[in-house]
Amino acid sequence: MCGIAGLFDPRRVTGAEALDRQVARMTAALTHRGPDASGLWSDPDRGVSLGHRRLSVVGLGPAGAQPMVSSDGRWVATYNGEIYNHTAVRHRLQGEGLAFHGGSDTEVLVGAVTQWGLGGALEACEGMFALALWDRHRHELHLIRDRFGEKPLYYGWVGERLAFASELKALSTLPGFSPDIDRDAVAMYLRHNCVPAPHTIYRGVAKLPAGHLITLAADSRPGPLPPTRAFWSARQAVEGAHQRPLDDPPEALADRLEAVLSDSVAARMVADVPVGAFLSGGIDSSVVVALMQQHSAQPVHTFTVGFANRSFDESAEAAAVAAHLGTDHTPLLVSDEDATGVIPLLPDIWDEPFGDISEIPMHLVSRLARTRVTVALSGDGGDELFAGYNRHAWLERLWRRSSPLPDPVRRLAGSLLGHLPPAMVDGAARATTLMPTRMQIRNPASKVAKVGKVLASAGPEDAYFSLVSYWDDAESMVVGAGPTASMASRPSDWPPLDGITEQMLWLDLVSYLPDDILTKLDRAAMATSLETRVPFLDRDVLDLAWRLPMSVKLHDGATKWILRQVLHRHVPAALVERPKMGFGFPIGPLLRSQLRPWAEGLLDEGRLRRQGLLDPEPITRAWRQHLQGRRDLAHELWSVLALQAWLDRWMPGLGR
Repeated sequence: MCGIAGLFDPRRVTGAEALDRQVARMTAALTHRGPDASGLWSDPDRGVSLGHRRLSVVGLGPAGAQPMVSSDGRWVATYNGEIYNHTAVRHRLQGEGLAFHGGSDTEVLVGAVTQWGLGGALEACEGMFALALWDRHRHELHLIRDRFGEKPLYYGWVGERLAFASELKALSTLPGFSPDIDRDAVAMYLRHNCVPAPHTIYRGVAKLPAGHLITLAADSRPGPLPPTRAFWSARQAVEGAHQRPLDDPPEALADRLEAVLSDSVAARMVADVPVGAFLSGGIDSSVVVALMQQHSAQPVHTFTVGFANRSFDESAEAAAVAAHLGTDHTPLLVSDEDATGVIPLLPDIWDEPFGDISEIPMHLVSRLARTRVTVALSGDGGDELFAGYNRHAWLERLWRRSSPLPDPVRRLAGSLLGHLPPAMVDGAARATTLMPTRMQIRNPASKVAKVGKVLASAGPEDAYFSLVSYWDDAESMVVGAGPTASMASRPSDWPPLDGITEQMLWLDLVSYLPDDILTKLDRAAMATSLETRVPFLDRDVLDLAWRLPMSVKLHDGATKWILRQVLHRHVPAALVERPKMGFGFPIGPLLRSQLRPWAEGLLDEGRLRRQGLLDPEPITRAWRQHLQGRRDLAHELWSVLALQAWLDRWMPGLGR
C-alpha cells in the first residue's frame, strides 16, 4: 500500500526541475500512505514526472522501489496496492522467459504489462490497485483503478499539467490549483454522505471509477477530461454469473463458498510484515478471522473497538469469538473523549467531504491495529454480496404487502412513522428484550423511520433511493445545484435482474461499497500507515455469490444465511447470532451535550447565509428538532457538520 502522484505536461510549459519539485511536494503530502521511502522518475523531454511513497509490505528490499522501469525500458509504473496472485503470475512469466530481480508484486505487475500488454496484465492480476503507467514508446500516460474501487485515484488539469494523486490533498499543493466547489457534488454528498465517482467536490477534478482507466496521449491539451474506459464491468460480471445459477443442495453450496473464501483469505495473508484482522464479532469479520486462523500456525492478531453505549458496542461479542478461535486479541474500549478527539482530524484524513459517522471507530481501530501489524484484513463486502443489510431482507416484502393500500393512506402512514419521537419508539421497543436474541431490535427509532421512508415512496425503486438518501431534499438545499446524477437515482440504468432486492445488491456493489465503505476503509487505515485487504472482494467470490439462489442468502428471516452456515462450522451460533448492529458511533446524544457548542458554531444561520452554499432553513429546523428530541436527525446533521468542518479546513475564506 502506497501513495502515488504525478504530472503530465504534454506541451512542456513547466520546466523539468519545477515539474519534479511540484511532484515532490505532492508525494510529501502523501507520506502517511507510504512512510518507508519515496521515489521520483521523470522524462524532461516528454514533460512527465511520476512520484511514489512506499509502505513496504511484499518484497521489502530496494528491488521493489518505485517508480519502477520495466526490464525492456518501455514502461514506468507508480502503483498503490497489492497483487494477491503475484506468485502464480510470476511463475507464468518465468515460464515465458522473463527474469526477475526481486520479490515485489510491483515487479510482477510491470513484467506482466511488458509480456502481455496492459489488457492482458489487468486480466491476469487479481488485486487492488491504483496505477499510473507511462509508455515511453507511445508517449502515453495510463491511469487505472482496480475492479472494486479499493484504491483511490484523483486526476484533473491544473493549468497546462494533468495532475493525478491518491488523495486530493496532493493536488492542492500545486501552484495554480484553484478549488472551485461543484454544487451538484455537494448535493450528492448531502444525499449519500459521500461524493460518488466520477465526481469530486471540485469542478474539473475527477475520481476514476472502479474498473476503469483513462489514457492521455502526447497531443492531449487542457480542457475536458478524456473519457474513461472500462477494463472490467461489475454489471457484466454480475449478469454473467446470474445466467449460470447453481441448484446444488445448501450444504454443497456452503462447501463451495467456504472453499472460495478460504482461497481468497489465504491469498490476502501473504506479506513480509505482520498481518492481522479487524474483528467486530459480526458475521463477516468472524468468517474472515476463522479462515485466517485455519491458515495460520500462530494465533492471528485481531483488533476491535467498543463503546460504553451498549447499543453501539460489540466488543464483548468480538472477545468471545476471538477466545473461541484462539486469536491474539487486542480490544480497546473507547470513551466519548477518545472518539470526539478524532473529530478535529477528520477534514485532513478525508480531504473530500465524507459524512459516514463510522469513520471515527474505523480510524480508531486502524490506529490500534497499527501498533502491532502493518496489514489488516477486513470483512467489508460481505453485506453487498450476500444480502446483509436490513433493507435487503424487508424492503421488497414490505412494499409487496403495503402496495395494495391506496397511495394517500400508505404515504400518510409513512409520514407518521417518520415523525414519531425517538424516545417513544425506543421505549416501546424495550419489550423486544424479552424475545430471543435474533428477534430483538437494535436502534429501533432508526428502523421505524426507514419503514416510514419506504411507505412514503412512489415505488420500490424510489424506496431504495430514499433509504440511501440522508437528506431527501438535498438538491433544493444547495444553492445552484441541479438534479442528482447518482446511480441510485437512475433506475433506467439498472440491470434487469430479478426484482428490487437483486437490484439493490448490484447498486450497493457499484456505488455504496466503493464510494462510502471502501473510501472510509482506505482513508481511515492509510492515515495510520496501515494496509487493509478485503477477502470478499475477489472475482471468484463475486461470481459464486451471484450464482447462488436468493433463497440461501435470505432464508427464514435471516440475512446472509449461507455465510452464517459457513461460520457455524467454526464458531457456535450462540456466539454470533444477534441483530445486525453496523459499525456505528453514538453521535446523537453527544450533539445534544458536549459537542453542542462545536455544532452550533458550524450550523450558525448567519454563517450559512454568508457562505451562500446551503439553504440554512432546513438545517436550522433539523437542528432544533434534534435538540428537542422530537426526531433523531444525528446522521443528517453530521453530514452538514462534516461539510462545514471540511470548508473550514480547505476553503477557509468562504463566508468570512
